[in-house]
Amino acid sequence: MASQPALTRTKRGKPRAESPESPHKTESKSAKKQAKKAAKAVAAAPTKIEKLDGKSAKAISPAPAAKLAPKAKAAVAASASPPKKTAKAPVKVAAKAVPPLAPKAITTAKPKVPAAPKASPKIATPSAARTKAAKPESVSRPTPRAETPPPGPEPKAAPGAEQAAGLGAFGQNVLEMMTPEQRQTLESMSVNLARAALTAQGAIAEAALRQADRPAALSHDPFHVTPALTQVMGRLAEQPDLIMRAQADLFARYTDLWRNAARRASGEPVEPVVTPAKGDKRFGDPDWTDNPVFDVMKQSYLLTSNWLSGLVSGVEGVEPLEKRRVEFFTKMLTDAFSPSNFLVSNPAALKEIAATKGESLLRGMENFAEDMARGGGQLSISQTDFDKFKVGENIATAPGKVVFQNELIQLLQFSPTTETVHEIPLLIFPPWINKFYILDLRPENSMIRWLASQGFTVFVTSWVNPDQKLATKTFEDYMIDGVYAASQAVMTQCKVDRINTVGYCIGGTLLSCTLAYMAAKGDERFSSATFFAAQQDFSEAGDLLLFTDEDWIGDVEKQMDAGGGVLSGKAMADTFNALRGNDLIWSFFVNNYLLGKEPKPFDLLFWNADQTRMPKTLHLSYLREFYRDNKLAKGELVLGGERIDLSKVKIPVFVQSSKEDHIAPYRSVYKGARLFGGPTQFMMAGSGHIAGVINAPVAQKYQHWTNTALPPKVEDWISGAMEHPGSWWTYWAEWLGARSGPMVPARDPTKGPLKPIEDAPGSFVKVRS
Repeated sequence: MASQPALTRTKRGKPRAESPESPHKTESKSAKKQAKKAAKAVAAAPTKIEKLDGKSAKAISPAPAAKLAPKAKAAVAASASPPKKTAKAPVKVAAKAVPPLAPKAITTAKPKVPAAPKASPKIATPSAARTKAAKPESVSRPTPRAETPPPGPEPKAAPGAEQAAGLGAFGQNVLEMMTPEQRQTLESMSVNLARAALTAQGAIAEAALRQADRPAALSHDPFHVTPALTQVMGRLAEQPDLIMRAQADLFARYTDLWRNAARRASGEPVEPVVTPAKGDKRFGDPDWTDNPVFDVMKQSYLLTSNWLSGLVSGVEGVEPLEKRRVEFFTKMLTDAFSPSNFLVSNPAALKEIAATKGESLLRGMENFAEDMARGGGQLSISQTDFDKFKVGENIATAPGKVVFQNELIQLLQFSPTTETVHEIPLLIFPPWINKFYILDLRPENSMIRWLASQGFTVFVTSWVNPDQKLATKTFEDYMIDGVYAASQAVMTQCKVDRINTVGYCIGGTLLSCTLAYMAAKGDERFSSATFFAAQQDFSEAGDLLLFTDEDWIGDVEKQMDAGGGVLSGKAMADTFNALRGNDLIWSFFVNNYLLGKEPKPFDLLFWNADQTRMPKTLHLSYLREFYRDNKLAKGELVLGGERIDLSKVKIPVFVQSSKEDHIAPYRSVYKGARLFGGPTQFMMAGSGHIAGVINAPVAQKYQHWTNTALPPKVEDWISGAMEHPGSWWTYWAEWLGARSGPMVPARDPTKGPLKPIEDAPGSFVKVRS
């Protein structure tokens, strides 16, 4: 029987085959090929990082071990028969807290050369070669292949050598061409990307654990769009000519895009086939235009998303609200799939990673983990730095006193800043969905401070943030314990029998109902009423109508039942954010997670996130009776046994709307203005639901339009309106002042009949959801 080739070691410890004693000096070609495959399989074995930064995880990357196999002839020498003893699995290596993760922290594997068996030489089968070579033993780092060490101290392995070795000679050559700084950069980036991956995995795992004990909330159709989508698809199937024209147009547009890309590659200047809509901030980075790859990516996305939206909007024969629901869902879908929302297709994010050596992505995943934790296992995207603001300290700081309260409201009277004031005080009812301090964010844009400087005695209702104990409160309760109670307290405090009032958003809807109820009862305590972005006719109430069909309301009711009879503030915030996904969701997703930046301190967004809870009975009646059934505009609403008829309201009314309001669209507000029976002044401001209202004159921003007429159609009103630059506050103050009586000595909140309870802004506003 022939003996196996003996093995000796070189000076650097490399295994080397000696000449065999048997006459079988020439191995078969098949055996050599199988041995080479086995050596390659060993070399490709992954190194596994089991712990990093103290967190358990699976292997993060398949970084191959470096030079795990000896030369092929050594493997061939060992292939005379299947080895009896195979190498062990790679040793699990625990890396301590990073940074830095030095190359020595990862132990790679080197195959253990099998001992010579006594059996006669046989040709190893392919299956045996693959099986036996797949389990290398994890030992110390392999030494270089040189027979003798170079003079001087042994050089350290280049950073990232383990990863590059998996690329073979090419990767080794690339490393050799790198400067030490470039190698350090490569190592730092690798470590940061690994830590970012582990951070994200840990956050997701923790969220999964938090959700494990909760009932499943998944739905096959969370947006309730299937019935509407079925209608639209059915109508499209009945209009093949429409589909063919749309497909032909899309193909033609893509042909133009490809042609332009080819011309641009040859150096010709070309005009884009499609450009982002005005105000679209997603593609602001210069590389979206300057870099041909990202430019084509951007235009491809815009062509496809515009085509899909146009296809849906072009369908005929579909109920308008159902069609609108599909259009809204289509926009949500296309917004989500924008290339700007993905790391590999966002040039700004890629540049940030390169500039920070991966630290930006690590910070982004840390932000992601914090938002997951803050949301209790659900992602709650931060829109601002919440630590920068504190109610009563740097926002909501107008001086005043709480002079009255019950279980639903605190009534705040603010200190005067003039020696005399108008005799008739002003009482403001903000929406109970948010906190009142939208009217008092900072001194320079505070409407409360500005009104006080104009000589008005200002009162504001601060609504309670309701808990389960108030779950059964009704719309009537908010009218009696809110509007009635607050107005009576103001009259008592100021010793008057008439007051002026303001209703903002849903607070304005409540106020208009109360005015009609008082008119039916002969109560004349209100001298005038002003409405900020408030609706009475909900037939054109904007995209919020899509959330008020019975399926949606049923979901909301289930949420409130699960919450003990109240709807969480987060649920309200999510609904409003969905109406402006690009601005209030995806822009922060990119900024916080892909770019790894902290959201900027912004008082308006802090207020926007400070939502309140909704009591079940009140909220369901509001959704059903106003949004779904539009009972107020139809004259079908009954409160306190009285049928509400807005035409009976004869006091002067001032109605403010905003041109870009997506919550209370100006068309809807205009329809409501025409329901009042007295003299009504309608005006329209620039911007939207918040900035259109909170626009201090000192800012000199936007514009407003006025027209004293009130024709049947809003288009006619617009055609006859006059545009004015800047804030509308001065125009309204002039209207309000004429209806506020003579000047009297200023009223000190501490010296009225009602004794102060606490300082403004009070305690109700500080209760967080």
